Amino acid sequence: MTLTDRFAEAMARVLDGARPDRLCVAVSGGSDSLALLALTCDWAGRGTAVEAVTVDHGLREGSAEEAAQVAEEAQRLGADHTLLHWQGWDGTGNLQAEARQARRRLIAEHCKAEGIDAVLLGHTQDDQAETLLMRLARGSGVDGLAAMREGRMGRDLFLRPLLAETRADLQAYLTARGMTWASDPSNDDPRFDRVRVRRAIDALGLDPARLAETARAMDRAREALDRRAEDVANRVATDRAGIIAFDIQGLAGTEAETRLRLVAHALKCLSGAPYRPRLRALENALAAAMAGQAGTLQGCHLMPYRETLLICREYSAVAGLEVAADGTAWWDNRWRIQAPDHPAATIRALGDSGTAQLPRPEGLPQAALTALPGVWQGDNLLAVPQFHHPERITATPAPWASFHRTILSH
Repeated sequence: MTLTDRFAEAMARVLDGARPDRLCVAVSGGSDSLALLALTCDWAGRGTAVEAVTVDHGLREGSAEEAAQVAEEAQRLGADHTLLHWQGWDGTGNLQAEARQARRRLIAEHCKAEGIDAVLLGHTQDDQAETLLMRLARGSGVDGLAAMREGRMGRDLFLRPLLAETRADLQAYLTARGMTWASDPSNDDPRFDRVRVRRAIDALGLDPARLAETARAMDRAREALDRRAEDVANRVATDRAGIIAFDIQGLAGTEAETRLRLVAHALKCLSGAPYRPRLRALENALAAAMAGQAGTLQGCHLMPYRETLLICREYSAVAGLEVAADGTAWWDNRWRIQAPDHPAATIRALGDSGTAQLPRPEGLPQAALTALPGVWQGDNLLAVPQFHHPERITATPAPWASFHRTILSH
């Protein structure tokens, strides 16, 4: 079977048999994404409009020229091209991780504005293998070692139809078409983990196909563990719209892997973090909480209270957040609230002043309430969506923040 035939089969899977009017392809100019663009344009024919999107991080010389080359190649292939810019790097943290998250965010925002439902990414079998080894070196558990998923349109924005293909095959495909690709100098910079892992795979003679198969096996294990976590969550967890309460006795009677999985998922739902916390930090925080000691992790409190373990947002993580209560902006990326009768109202965390104006809900300590969103008119608390919700003040929680509903799709 040819590469184009395999690609057509992969597209049928990721698009779930649909044929969208428009598709977005993330294109850096490297071989993987450029091959993806060419394959997509051939597949689309005249039935689907293809738009290539390039994010220029502005971090090195030549990036603007490479983006211009992508625009020229897209035009030649019959695709539109959009250039997005990121200027958020402050010189600290993990550069590649920050840049990757910025790309995803910018592209997602662009697609939302343009009404595009699917973005194709050029991840390959080689990326699967490299990611597995990188996470293995970091001591990741099952979730970290599980394969990247192809994704499905309607459930996922980002889709990966090239996961079964090798970088070498894609480069051979481009060469046969007379197409050249850009080479990012960072791909040869040993300061980056992925470059060192890539070199180790070559030096040790490891087979990327077998490593990718291991990642897929771990993905099957992840799915089984998620099913188990869903079953336990239905018995031991209560989502109180911003505060997740676990029955401590029920949690203690559950195997360690499921306990960790449930608490990690709660932390992600409340904090909006793209990844679960590091395994060692999660183990230590949960062990302390189960022993009755409160703690913080990933912008959240782990708070033993009576017979429950409460997971709630940490006040210091949201104390400076304030947006208009006009239904247009997300507060803490989790709540959108509209108060049409109060045009000057804003959304901000309750804090001590807000909780003092709110009758304490049964079964919750005051400390668990301070980071909840309140609708304020100056210093006057108008509403708290979870517990005090007057008529004509409407609150919409983000779908991904629902604890039970998202266990199997996190």
